[in-house]
Amino acid sequence: MIVELDGKKITVDRAPTVLRLMEELSINREAYLVIVNDRLVTEDHRLNKDDSVKLIKVVSGG
Repeated sequence: MIVELDGKKITVDRAPTVLRLMEELSINREAYLVIVNDRLVTEDHRLNKDDSVKLIKVVSGG
């Protein structure tokens, strides 16, 4: 599957869930939103090899 992270595309062979993907990429779960096939998903969402995954950094400020 292709994962888009910070403007870069990464090929990931296998990750059964969003949580596992984030662990494998050493990504802080609280700092990113995960979009799979144009839908916001939770960390327990199961991934398929054909999914399009985007990790979007959460920005806050005032």
